[in-house]
Amino acid sequence: MEDRNRHEPMTNGIEKLILFDIDGTLVWTAGAGRSAISQALLDEMGATGPIEGFRFEGKTDPQIVMELMRAAEHPHAESRQHVDAVCARYLELLVSALEERRQQIRLYPGVASLLEELHARDDALVGLLTGNLERGAQLKLGAAGIDVSRFGPGAYGSDAVARSDLPAIAARRAAPLMGRVPHGEEIVILGDTPADMTCGNGVGARAIGVATGWHSREELEAHGAYQVFEDFSDPAPVIEAIYA
Repeated sequence: MEDRNRHEPMTNGIEKLILFDIDGTLVWTAGAGRSAISQALLDEMGATGPIEGFRFEGKTDPQIVMELMRAAEHPHAESRQHVDAVCARYLELLVSALEERRQQIRLYPGVASLLEELHARDDALVGLLTGNLERGAQLKLGAAGIDVSRFGPGAYGSDAVARSDLPAIAARRAAPLMGRVPHGEEIVILGDTPADMTCGNGVGARAIGVATGWHSREELEAHGAYQVFEDFSDPAPVIEAIYA
């Protein structure tokens, strides 16, 4: 298995595993993912399903493919081989889709400063928890100017179809660096969807919402957010909520 940790091992002093969603939370990619997955479905499955109006947020990439193909009643909707083929083609197409939109891709307010402050802390392990395939996450963040190598262990849509399985995977990957498998409020998940707020329930994680995506403060609060921010333009209260 590829080594996802680019940090020197540390077993003492790390209090928090801080996991960020990507789309709608850190970056806006101007529809690059939707465009690439639509063409990948056509190339590999011969159909897109009801992709117009289909909600991608809060879902893993394989889940999106499977749900669209089920809706289209495609005979290979449940075939992991076919889903994997779509995902592989998607990653190929995502490179050009991001390049075409390079001038439109942007970070959300305060993201760069918040990440910089968290990366500088000795008591924080900062990773990613996203429905994106791992390579897709790297491509999207790279297109937005984020140094992906600075992130520690996390979990991706390439690890599991169900988003609720990802926090436990990320926690296990963090164990060598933290000296333990983190649990409860040692794990903090930051995201913009109800799925981000609920996916960590199985490990007791704290969820912090940001209303920069499709979902309102009220929706995120209703799904159990510890705290919700309109954006990350002021990192101080976000860090306070992480460590409270």
